[in-house]
Amino acid sequence: MTVFSELYEFNEQLILNLKFDRKPLDKVAEKYKYIPAVLSGEKILEGKDGETITEYAVNLGKSDALSQIDYLNGRKSALSKLKDESFSDYKRYSSLYVKIFLMIGVLMAVLIA
Repeated sequence: MTVFSELYEFNEQLILNLKFDRKPLDKVAEKYKYIPAVLSGEKILEGKDGETITEYAVNLGKSDALSQIDYLNGRKSALSKLKDESFSDYKRYSSLYVKIFLMIGVLMAVLIA
């Protein structure tokens, strides 16, 4: 959830940067936790999510500003969908994990006593 939220926010920040500031990609990515690792080619997530992030990062900074803005605007809806799906999964499964660990703790307390 955090990775896709950061990626969506970075995408928005990059669009604004290309329109107004024109800072280097590294400077825009400094304030994020996962984005510098993504830009350096590290795999943050596995599977299809990891491939999506890699495909996104490969195309950054490879063309002129107008083409980059069009590319980033095109990716905006896909990133928004991924962010919403990951947040939904987080909400759905986080309470489940809390309950499981609570039950394990209760079971361990009963076994110890």
